[in-house]
Amino acid sequence: MVVKNLMQKNFITVRQDTSYQETAEILFKNKLSGVPVINENNELIGFVSEKDLFKVLYPSYQDYYKHPENYTDFEKRENKAYEVRHYPVEKLMSKNLITIRPDTSILTAGAIMLAHHVHRLPVLEDNKLVGIVSREQIYHRIFEKNFFEID
Repeated sequence: MVVKNLMQKNFITVRQDTSYQETAEILFKNKLSGVPVINENNELIGFVSEKDLFKVLYPSYQDYYKHPENYTDFEKRENKAYEVRHYPVEKLMSKNLITIRPDTSILTAGAIMLAHHVHRLPVLEDNKLVGIVSREQIYHRIFEKNFFEID
């Protein structure tokens, strides 16, 4: 089975200037773990996940080792949460995109997700975003009763 038979063709995107707060609300309301980020020409330029939104609230590993007290300064963390709510998602998104094509097998897509620690993959055809496939969709399809039966 290939990704085009499984991918979501109706999906939610955010623009690069969408705020942190708006993006968080979109993820929460739609029960998503991440969304593609597009520019004004509707081109895929990034991907933002819950993890990306969460990471910005905490010091980097390097900062943590230099000043571990900042990690447990909860007032500072709350102030940071207030500060970042208007940041454009472009500042937070992952720019090193891992994408697949519609004719990619679902087992290959699943392996890519595991290898790169991602839960969703944008599906591109002729450099145009045509779908999204999630780890959950792949798991459900693989573990269906008849997936391993030979036709």
